[in-house]
Amino acid sequence: MSKPIRFNAFEMNCVAHQSPGLWRHPRDRSRAYNRLDYWLDLARILERGLFDGLFLADVLGVYDVYGGNGAAALQHATQIPVNDPLLLVPAMAAVTRHLGFGVTVNLSYEPPYGFARRMSTLDHLTEGRIGWNIVTGYLDSAARGAGKDRQTAHDDRYAIAEDYMAAVYKLWEGSWADDAVVADAEAGVFTVPERVRKVQHDGPHFRIDALHLSEPSPQRTPVLYQAGTSPAGLGFAARHAECVFISGPSRKVIASRVAAIRQAAARIGRDPASILIFTLLTVIVAPSDEEARAKLADYRRYADHEGALTLMSGWTGVDFSQLDPDAIVEHVENEAGRSALENITRADPDRRWTVREVAEHVAIGGIGPLVVGSPARVADELEAWVDETGIDGFNLAFAVRPETFRDVADLLVPELQRRGRYKTAYAEGALRQKLFGGSARLSESHTAADYRQLWQALETA
Repeated sequence: MSKPIRFNAFEMNCVAHQSPGLWRHPRDRSRAYNRLDYWLDLARILERGLFDGLFLADVLGVYDVYGGNGAAALQHATQIPVNDPLLLVPAMAAVTRHLGFGVTVNLSYEPPYGFARRMSTLDHLTEGRIGWNIVTGYLDSAARGAGKDRQTAHDDRYAIAEDYMAAVYKLWEGSWADDAVVADAEAGVFTVPERVRKVQHDGPHFRIDALHLSEPSPQRTPVLYQAGTSPAGLGFAARHAECVFISGPSRKVIASRVAAIRQAAARIGRDPASILIFTLLTVIVAPSDEEARAKLADYRRYADHEGALTLMSGWTGVDFSQLDPDAIVEHVENEAGRSALENITRADPDRRWTVREVAEHVAIGGIGPLVVGSPARVADELEAWVDETGIDGFNLAFAVRPETFRDVADLLVPELQRRGRYKTAYAEGALRQKLFGGSARLSESHTAADYRQLWQALETA
């Protein structure tokens, strides 16, 4: 039986996410990003399309590499203004029953004690449908906003993240026993004190001596997402991630990145198949190929090339405003993200990209591929991506919102269902159960289970 294809909607609580300029399209609702009715309508569309989740990106700081300041980002609404993604989730959960929510939170600027409580709260309010996209940040502007001179070096951020994960695992998994809450009205006992223990963590970067403030939520630890294909990022994903978000321009590039992730997991004793891998993609689908091509041509009339280069400058740390539009883009390594430029400069060894071509490519769908056509043509492409790369699904970016997601739900999903490549109903249970089956809790083979066993050690002592 062929592997089923999974969809997440790739969104952000801002105006221009991956397709700068498309907010100007007459059918686009991006200017309503700060209105709750937009997000409620989107949640209903995604649940109708049986999307596994809404993957909410986020960024702290301003894309101020382009031109050396934030003027271009502000002018083009390039991920600014941007609001908090977590506050959207309870409202969307209230109008859906199954849709999962993967929220991006930057651990570089979030003390683990309070953050652990917020995620437990969301897991309670969504009845176990919350996930966390673990990021460490890449903008110097965010560091300055948090009182630092500059961002921490790339690999050092992952070392800090390891300590952070140990702290939150102890809070989520090791503080409250499953039977701590008895809510015995007759005896006047809500929580049995002996069934709650202090978390004591004294790591190189974080210290905690406290009870977790929340009783155990359905999943305890949220579903863990992670993005990053650098050597440090691969190692981190192999140890912690249940779902990995990657990007790349071609099936050949993505296949090698999928293999690297699964090999890294196998080296530390994890089942490589236990990690779900999603790649960035933008779909423009219409009833016929001709209509889809016309839709793309219409969208391109609103594409914003300077906004696209503002994004690329922030992602890569390279000021594209200083380069001639016809200059060849070369790979550069720095302390920002290390994958964005690779998606351009190393995609095809026989191709040399100019700055102008990068802007055109990024302007619709960011650094991911663009698939355009009828439901049958797009389904053929997506099946080939899954079958040839080993990915499990796609983080689908939008061009026009929510039109892109409505088209996927109403045109593409039925075609994939006819082919037996897409679910026809949601599984029951928490998000982790919908994705993996089994328990709502992390598996015993996950590194976080070590902190769960602290209770077992106490009980058998």
